[in-house]
Order: sequence, then structure tokens, then C-alpha cells
Amino acid sequence: MAQRRLGFWRRLAAFLVIPVLKVWTSRTWLSMENIPRSGGVIIVPNHVSHFDPLVVAHYIYGAGRWPRFLGKASLWKVPVLGGFLRKVQQIPVERGSVEAVKSLDALIEALHSGGAVVIYPEGTTTREPDLWPMRGKTGAARLALVTGAPVVPLANWGPQEIFDPRTSRLRFRPRTPVTVTAGRPVDLSRWRGATPTRAVLEEMTEAIMHDISALVGELRGQQPPAVLYDRPRRQITNSEDAG
Repeated sequence: MAQRRLGFWRRLAAFLVIPVLKVWTSRTWLSMENIPRSGGVIIVPNHVSHFDPLVVAHYIYGAGRWPRFLGKASLWKVPVLGGFLRKVQQIPVERGSVEAVKSLDALIEALHSGGAVVIYPEGTTTREPDLWPMRGKTGAARLALVTGAPVVPLANWGPQEIFDPRTSRLRFRPRTPVTVTAGRPVDLSRWRGATPTRAVLEEMTEAIMHDISALVGELRGQQPPAVLYDRPRRQITNSEDAG
């Protein structure tokens, strides 16, 4: 989809956000040619900061695509905000309910209509102490298996200098360096047509996270950890255990 066909609301969003990002960040965009210029694509970034969705969106927009992020469906019920999110084609996702099936249908429809869907496979900002990617969740793998859409890994580094999730500190320093790169689509061919069992989805997710981690290592000039970090499991209290 060419940027000149974005329409009023998406152009308005870009007009409001991009000038701010150009002052706030100093950008290094690498390997943008790995973002397909058209057709449905699943883009899977690492997640180092609550600020990096803006940086990732700017990069994808610069590559000639309109990024369609997933968001909590409750946001679509907020007056004004919900209507704006619909106008700019973001995707509401229900979690932990039968409505989750409808959310998957919305994602499939977005890909079949040629959308660039952005999924953070870690599900949240990384809990790894040095901000390396964590073990991922299986949503992106499931969507790839159902639709056959390519999965393009994305790595970003620098947004944590604007907002560091470890300290919750927000910095307003102008022209903070941020770097984003895209890799070639993850090779998921061995699972094409496979039944989406938990084992299959976890293997696919491992392959996706491996490619993301390798890209992050390139940006940082370091070797990523050999084993993906597992987020700490929530402790169960005695009262929860009894229930």
C-alpha cells in the first residue's frame, strides 16, 4: 500500500506523531528492503521499552507500509480514542475470553487484505536483566501457520534510553539515537501445513525468537545469550492455591 493512499485519518496520525519523533530521536534505519512493499506480512519486533512501538511504527511507515498494531479491546470502548483507533486501522484483541476467536479472525482478515500486522511475540517488554529478548508466546506462529503470511523479524535498540522499563524513567533528551533493522522472513517452511499443536507452535516460536535475537545482537555488537530468557513465573499464594 502506497503512503499516498493512506487517507485522511492515517495521514493525520502521521502528521501528529512523526515530527515529534524526528525531534526526539536520531534514527538509523537499516535493511528496510526486507519489509515487503505489498501483501500481508507479520512483523515481529523485540520489545525493549514502552516507547519502542512508536519507533517501530516510524520505521515501518518509512518502509512504505502502514503498521497495524494489536491493542487491548477495552481501548476501543474509550470515547474518541476508540473511534480514532478504528480510523487508523489498529486491531482490537480480546484476551482470556471466547471473544479471542473473533480477534484471531480480525488478524486473519487484516493479513488477507494485505495488511502489515505487528505482533510482539514476547507479549510485554522484556524482563531479561540486560534487555535481551525473552522466550516468546505462540500467537505469531499460530497466525503464520493459519495464513501462510511471511514473518519478518525486526530488532530495535535505543528506545530504552528514552523509557527504560527497568527503572520506569522517562527522558526528554532530543535526538536520542535509535536503530531499527529488519531481517529476511523467518524460514518456517518445515512446518508448512502442520497441525498447530503446542509442540509445533513452540518450535516455530523458537525459530522466530532466534532470528530476532540474532538481529538484536547485530545492533548491539554482542553475542546474544545461547538460551532465551524465561520470564519469572508468578508466585501462587496460599489463598490462590486453596481456590
